[in-house]
Amino acid sequence: MNGDTVALVTRPYLELVDDLLTAVVGGVVNEPIPYDVKSDTYRLSEPASAVRGVTGTRDRERFSFQPLVDFAFSAGDNAVVWQDGGAKPDDETTFYVDYFRVASRSPLTDVNVGSVTRTLSEAIGREIKFVYEEINEAYRSAFIDTAKGTSLDLVVAILGVVRKRKDFAEGLVTFFRAPGVDGVIAIPEGALLSTEKGEATFETAQPRVLQRGQDRIDVPVRATDASRGAAGRVDAGAITVMAQPFAGISRITNFDPTVLGAEDESDPDLRERAKAALRGIGKATIAALVEAAFAERVRSIDVWDPNGPPARRSPRIGSVQMLVEVEPERFPSVAGVLNETRAAGVEAVVSARYVFFKPRLAAKLQPGLTAAGKAKVVDQVIAALQAYVDGLGPGDPAKGDALLAAVGKVAELSEPRFADVIAWRSDVGDPGATTLVDTLVQTIGGVPPADETALRTALTAVLSATGPTTPSARRTPDRGRVQGEGGGRATDAEVERGAFQVVPVDATWWVVLDMEPADVVLVEGA
Repeated sequence: MNGDTVALVTRPYLELVDDLLTAVVGGVVNEPIPYDVKSDTYRLSEPASAVRGVTGTRDRERFSFQPLVDFAFSAGDNAVVWQDGGAKPDDETTFYVDYFRVASRSPLTDVNVGSVTRTLSEAIGREIKFVYEEINEAYRSAFIDTAKGTSLDLVVAILGVVRKRKDFAEGLVTFFRAPGVDGVIAIPEGALLSTEKGEATFETAQPRVLQRGQDRIDVPVRATDASRGAAGRVDAGAITVMAQPFAGISRITNFDPTVLGAEDESDPDLRERAKAALRGIGKATIAALVEAAFAERVRSIDVWDPNGPPARRSPRIGSVQMLVEVEPERFPSVAGVLNETRAAGVEAVVSARYVFFKPRLAAKLQPGLTAAGKAKVVDQVIAALQAYVDGLGPGDPAKGDALLAAVGKVAELSEPRFADVIAWRSDVGDPGATTLVDTLVQTIGGVPPADETALRTALTAVLSATGPTTPSARRTPDRGRVQGEGGGRATDAEVERGAFQVVPVDATWWVVLDMEPADVVLVEGA
């Protein structure tokens, strides 16, 4: 459901009555007009005597605009004019106008309170409002985030999740940080816990985060289906086993006995448990990370982890490095999926072979645009450049003249030129990209300082490693990627007139645009 659809389905009662009255007296109801921040004046399709109301979408929500405050009717232009300082629709959405025709043949004219016309319209509008509410509720009942009660039970049943009733025991389990471990540790919902011999099993009922400097945290738990009823009631100190150990957590325990719940599982808790069940399918292993990457259509992968062979061993305890080959526009989603798949408390560093470049552009701007219109032009410039770069494949350079041609498609601009172009390349673990000192410092920081044996083992592994260093999330400045007409580093004059190209390292590298609105300078032309 988009913003325009919401504006039609979520209809307040008074707006429905106004629409009915406008139609009864021969007016025009809900005439759709696309809104663009570049303009403040919008002509109506038919001659109008007055505008009764304007509705639309503001901040992605249904909104009724106020006459003479947000908009005014210009009889001379037969147009709706948006007022400076008033509320306006979201850019590139549709607003709807109710207005009276100049010549109406309707015999009904009295729309005042108490009239027969208004009374009948209000009665009909009440019934129509109920229909809208039922349609909207039926739509919302199909999604896990908006379904309620029985509808939510039916939605989560797809995952085999059933709402827990009052006969499931609940309590608090305390998680303790391991000595010498720093950083934030996430404890997800749905983590499986049990007593020493497994007589009773529990799962975390809500997610928790153990912050830096915090030694312990209490997490609410609820008995599993296998420990329903009295089987879930255990004594203090009985819950001590984690089915999947958490990196950075040394032990767990419950300081108080568990008790039978006082109420059924709430809708918010059931939603989170269902989402945790979905996320928890095949997580926390290198194989799971590789499978998640494969599901995202990543073509090739290298993985470094602390327990891998020497040539593929991560120097940092609790860290996994992955080198993926994927289109730049899909990299954020791939990285997000891999980070969601990693084990709690384990850092996942995802890298790819990218050459980033930041062009700084100056151009003349058509005069007379609103402030919002100028901001939109800047966004259109960046979108035009991004569209060109997205069309490049691995090994393809980004050419300056093609970049200027892309900017030239923005109608409000003229005489575009580049003031500068800055380039970086990803640190993908090439030999020499990370110095030995950096690697040793990272290794020492990941080993408990009091454990001399572990420190000696970690340093020996680094010094004896023969493979390449692991990738990181850093970027290395590389102005040599911006080449001029002769193949050497581009001069300022070549950059300004677009006689350059941003070249990848080889055929496996991608060129990526890294640009923000501050990189575009627009000056109004004469």
